[in-house]
Amino acid sequence: MEIGLLWYDNSSGDLSAKVAKAVARYREKFGIAPNICYVHPAILPEGEQKIDGLVVRASSRILRYHLWMGEEHLDSKP
Repeated sequence: MEIGLLWYDNSSGDLSAKVAKAVARYREKFGIAPNICYVHPAILPEGEQKIDGLVVRASSRILRYHLWMGEEHLDSKP
């Protein structure tokens, strides 16, 4: 991913709500929707999932309470 948005959210809401807020900001800033979101592994203990068409993937490179989203060829991993 070359361009992305790092979003901080330590609220007690569920992951879907956090992703929705971050996606809205991403669309506002870049004019398009992201297709990938990386989160801290503790946030996603069940493994990779899709939320409203967005792939959400755990990465140990991401700090707790952060979401890193952008556009990526989904056949590649960080």
